[in-house]
Amino acid sequence: MKKLALAVALATAGVSNLSIAQESTDGPAYESWVGGFAQYYNADSEKPEPVGGLEDGRGFGAEVGFRFDPSWAIRFELSRVLIDKDDNNRSALADDGTMLGADMMYFLEDDVAYLFGGVREQSLTDSYRMASLGVGKHWNTSENWRVITEAATYYDFGQGYNEFSLKLGLAYVFGASSAPRSQPDTDGDGVYDAVDRCPDTAPGATVDATGCNIDLDGDGVINSLDQCPRTPAGVEVDARGCEFKDADGDGVVDANDECPDTPSTDQVDDKGCTLYAEEEIFVELDILFANNSSVIEDHETEMVKEFVEFMREYPNTNAVIEGHTSAVGTTEYNQMLSEKRAQAALKMLVEEYGIDPSRLSAIGYGETRLKFTENTAEAHRLNRRIEAKVEATIQEKVTR
Repeated sequence: MKKLALAVALATAGVSNLSIAQESTDGPAYESWVGGFAQYYNADSEKPEPVGGLEDGRGFGAEVGFRFDPSWAIRFELSRVLIDKDDNNRSALADDGTMLGADMMYFLEDDVAYLFGGVREQSLTDSYRMASLGVGKHWNTSENWRVITEAATYYDFGQGYNEFSLKLGLAYVFGASSAPRSQPDTDGDGVYDAVDRCPDTAPGATVDATGCNIDLDGDGVINSLDQCPRTPAGVEVDARGCEFKDADGDGVVDANDECPDTPSTDQVDDKGCTLYAEEEIFVELDILFANNSSVIEDHETEMVKEFVEFMREYPNTNAVIEGHTSAVGTTEYNQMLSEKRAQAALKMLVEEYGIDPSRLSAIGYGETRLKFTENTAEAHRLNRRIEAKVEATIQEKVTR
């Protein structure tokens, strides 16, 4: 017990001296902590000699630590261990005692975990000196409180015993609330030298994640999107940061232009090709007949010529020729007369103008579709007729 008391006194004095040194330094203050813990302890079954027989155990204790560097800390702990005997070994006896330890601790980046190694002085029925090695983590619960989790292995220097323990504890932190990692940033751009690909960036420059000017060639396209990062100053560039070339002036760069000779008056799509809009066009044929006649008196009127020209220009079109009469006369006679008028127009278009007969059809409606219902000579004249209409869909350029 005298040894233990002396060791604890030395540990306390060491931490006090380190704290004083901490307070006197001009640099940042790093944290210290005190804590208590419970642990599961697994003893080597060969221990103690000569009978062996120790098994699982438990313990509780206290620790004090000081972090004197962003990565390094020193820790001292004192614990009480209670180790059970193996029930299968009748000669074995349970044992209990104390364990005093000291460790150096190395904290990984962003305190994701720490590694530690040190020595232990274990006093049971016999005394054992062991090396310790383990991993742990301090979990922040508030500004000053941490949960301690830890796993450790121990190797006895004298008899080669191998043991391990698991720790769960609670620590109170004082001093600095955290131990910030200071990493050099020579050019002061906010990017650590370790990842800074442009370590001589001018002060005040806006930089990307690699520490380089966010637009090295100054073309207005940030480095991460710039496919031509060395564009000369003053050159007009496209969205890729490459020189803007548009030979036909349609607003689409040559590299993406699939129609490089588009007229400048045309609207184009994103491939640089002319945009077209569908438009419905048609032409009508309207021929009047004399009373009680199916003879077409003039075969070369402008209306006939326009109708024929349309059908020739759009060879995929078809037309239905409709024959009509006035209401004078019997219904049966008028029906027959309307069919003869429709056939007369069809025959003219086929025989005189060469229109394919498969594109034409004729139908008579008699007096069933009067255009004018008045019982006058003029109304009767206008009802004696044939009508035809042909339609086509065309693609018209969309202009600027």
